[in-house]
Amino acid sequence: MKPFLDENFLLQSKTAEKLYHDFAKSLPIIDYHNHLIPDQIANDKQFENITQVWLAGDHYKWRAMRANGVDEKYITGDASDFEKFEKWAETVPYTLRNPLYHWTHLELQRYFGITDILSGKTARKIYDECSAKLQTPEYSVRGLLAKMNVEAVCTTDDPLDSLNFHQQLANEGVALKMLPAFRPDKAMNSDDVAGLNEYIDKLESVVNQTISSFQDYIDALKSRHDYFAANGCSVSDHGLEQIYAEDYTDQEITSIFDKIRSKQAISYEENLKFKSAMLIYFAEWDHEKGWVQQYHLGALRNNNARMLRQLGPDTGWDSIGDFSQARMLSKFLNRLDNQDKLAKTIIYNLNPADNELIATMIGNFNDGSIAGKVQFGSAWWFLDQKDGMIKQLNALSNMGLLSRLVGMLTDSRSFLSFPRHEYFRRIICNLFAEDIENGELPDDLEWVGKIVQDISYFNAKNYFTF
Repeated sequence: MKPFLDENFLLQSKTAEKLYHDFAKSLPIIDYHNHLIPDQIANDKQFENITQVWLAGDHYKWRAMRANGVDEKYITGDASDFEKFEKWAETVPYTLRNPLYHWTHLELQRYFGITDILSGKTARKIYDECSAKLQTPEYSVRGLLAKMNVEAVCTTDDPLDSLNFHQQLANEGVALKMLPAFRPDKAMNSDDVAGLNEYIDKLESVVNQTISSFQDYIDALKSRHDYFAANGCSVSDHGLEQIYAEDYTDQEITSIFDKIRSKQAISYEENLKFKSAMLIYFAEWDHEKGWVQQYHLGALRNNNARMLRQLGPDTGWDSIGDFSQARMLSKFLNRLDNQDKLAKTIIYNLNPADNELIATMIGNFNDGSIAGKVQFGSAWWFLDQKDGMIKQLNALSNMGLLSRLVGMLTDSRSFLSFPRHEYFRRIICNLFAEDIENGELPDDLEWVGKIVQDISYFNAKNYFTF
């Protein structure tokens, strides 16, 4: 029987151990998509306790606690920080076989050197030990990133953001790179005409111009895209149910925008056409600047209307959706490619049923100009666990080039989530080792080790050119 979470965790052979320890373990981390808060990095925030850095904003843990019968008071409510931690600790023993069990103990080990199993019995001891360390200088936000050998992080930023905290860190001249990612979801959200109008009003203030026509709107957003580029941005990101690629004319979009600005309702078809036009504009700007564009597809958000009213969005009420992806995704990519305006692109799916769909779709638009130009993004959100990662990696292996994958990302709001890169690297090493052990790959550890290193770090470093 192997011990729990030892140095060879997830590594099932001597070959896997060698691949991980000799080739993957010590590589830096490029985390090209996350939801970290920029001012906490720029100001090198010092958290008072582990609840603040570990439980605040972590939807994964919140959902598990709710499923375990924990009252919302101890999740997002007014309970004390220790009470919230204690309720999480009491929940952990019930998360067996959920990835949270692995992540929880991996994070306790890697950041705090704690090998005790978290439970209600150990809660007080672990809370006090972690919180004491978090109040020391080496456990500041940047200290936590340094512990994981993080080289670069890309935050997720609305076009209206001033990027002042990115500027602040860049002016310090520190080794850590914190770069923005252009996330214009709100700028194209014509599902909510009132909300979109409020957004346009805010954009007017930011650019100090009146927006009275669709061309005014595009010009204002383009100026923000340019502003992001001037501040080191080279990545965009979109969180969508599916790609929108309806046919439209410029006159139609102008008319739809006029209806939006006059606060008239728009039809379902007009909504789809407006979103389609906006996606094309953003994609053309990305290509113009040589950016990488990312599309996170398939989340069915805000399912619980009652809790949305109480807590707002992004509080743990989202799930996998079963949207149709192939036809519109193909049409969208084909339009851009046909006009030679297809930027480097990463496509993430949330529904595992779409794994092979995405794995084959990327092959339609990899044109040889750049290795891995169009990527099947690593397993995302509900899928970034052992089973989900392996299925995504196998689909890509079978239908594309796993060797060109740009690796893992945290997609997290927590500074304690970076061991997910280690988790991914261990899984990659074990997959290659299984094939070597079974005689399905040659016993050439130098070459396989190079491929492991590329997937873990070097592919991302070359692809994003941060």
